[in-house]
Amino acid sequence: MKKTYNIAVDCAACANKMENAAKKTEGVKDCTVNFMMQRMIVEFEDTADRKAVMENVRKNCKKVESDAEVYI
Repeated sequence: MKKTYNIAVDCAACANKMENAAKKTEGVKDCTVNFMMQRMIVEFEDTADRKAVMENVRKNCKKVESDAEVYI
């Protein structure tokens, strides 16, 4: 299942860092961050708890870019 989330990020390089961090999160099958649209599209593993996975995605994104935000 894919779901789109709004994000707040200041530059394309930071958006790339967020995308890579999200892709490494357990429960995420794939992720794409669109800097211009300020959106993150996450494809979840079939058995994943989306809410718990997104909390981990948010934490992992904050580790690589502290002033970026993922709106769940």
